[in-house]
Amino acid sequence: METDIQSVARALAAAFAAGPLTADRLVGCGERTLGRRYRWLRPLAWRVEAEFAYGPRPRADHIADFLLLDERFRVYAARHDAAAVSRVHDPVEFCPFPAAQAWPVARLRTPGQLAGWLDTPPQQLAWLADVRGWERRRRRGPLRHYHYRALAKRFGATRLIEAPKPRLKAVQRRLLAEILHHVPPHDAAHGFRPGRSIRTFAAPHSGQRVVLKLDLEDFFPSTPAAQVNALFRSLGYPEAVADLLTGLCTNTAPAAVFSPDSARDWRAALQRARYAQPHLPQGAPTSPALANLCAYRLDCRLAGLAAAAGGVYTRYADDLAFSGGAEFARSVHRFRTHAAAIALEEGYRVNHHKTRVMPTAQQQRIAGLVVNAQPAVSRAERDRLKAVLTNCVRHGPASQNHTGHTDFRAHLGGRIAFVEMACARQAAKLRRVFEQIEWG
Repeated sequence: METDIQSVARALAAAFAAGPLTADRLVGCGERTLGRRYRWLRPLAWRVEAEFAYGPRPRADHIADFLLLDERFRVYAARHDAAAVSRVHDPVEFCPFPAAQAWPVARLRTPGQLAGWLDTPPQQLAWLADVRGWERRRRRGPLRHYHYRALAKRFGATRLIEAPKPRLKAVQRRLLAEILHHVPPHDAAHGFRPGRSIRTFAAPHSGQRVVLKLDLEDFFPSTPAAQVNALFRSLGYPEAVADLLTGLCTNTAPAAVFSPDSARDWRAALQRARYAQPHLPQGAPTSPALANLCAYRLDCRLAGLAAAAGGVYTRYADDLAFSGGAEFARSVHRFRTHAAAIALEEGYRVNHHKTRVMPTAQQQRIAGLVVNAQPAVSRAERDRLKAVLTNCVRHGPASQNHTGHTDFRAHLGGRIAFVEMACARQAAKLRRVFEQIEWG
């Protein structure tokens, strides 16, 4: 049962959380909640303002916990027999942090506004957001919001594709277009961004003395719902709206989608535990943008670490690339340890099987491109493609379609386009051979 001090702290926290945490506003909220202006309210407001000046918009229970740990608040509230005489709060406000004030995201203050904006009844919105955690308890059936497909990976791991069903996917696409696309990720992020590609990801590492490549394990499920919720609150959304937005963009996978044998291997068990917590589902339209935004702090720290070591840093989804000259080359092995430690502190695990340190004496390859001189497809791959195209000219395309592509012409065109994306001059030679093929 709550004590009087706890009741006062909860009432004050609920009033404080409705709007910006400025000292003048907090004093006014405290006066209306407690029925009079105590002399200790303004110092308390200063302490609350200082505590939550940085970071995402705080939840009401976080403010209440801070108040209950504040010794001066407890002493003065008890001495003056403070009690909550009113629980009528100011209207909930949209309060973005300073850098986000100019971003044209949808400004939604209440769950009702969110439901109206999405043209979805409030009860259906709560069902889609899975506020009661039903998804993980359903073994199968049409009430699930996701289709699941487990793909085997090397070293006993599994990649779980969680594809949202049409109704939820339409909502996620709206959130992506009208909220997430207006929030800029870190400049080092090149994946899932308009105007950027694996070429822009690889270009800063061309002609460097040494290139270091790291890979993050389970990139999407390593982003927890709490981090997504903090992002939405940083954009200015009140707690109730942020909770619904988080539920719409995250998922908890049922244990039934995994093979029973996977529980016997500790690596697979660790992965299952990660999917059993609310996380970004790989397959949702919103997950790539949210993963980039939630990795902002990771990108900041790794970019700063690389700059301090005389190198540069870029990221394409879960692929991390670092490179530099002689100064970076001298410390690259110590650097990789520090980079992996930073990733672990930020909630990501480095797959050390895929770590590569590549000096100029060997082929420096990242994201399928060779960067020793300039980003390009490797000579061996271009030669294989050229041989296929030449044989298509000589013997007909049917003779080279060994894997049975239904549209072999589009398949070859896509492979040429990949080379063209990296180096237009090299692709031009392949394009001329391609145009000589008689398709019948």
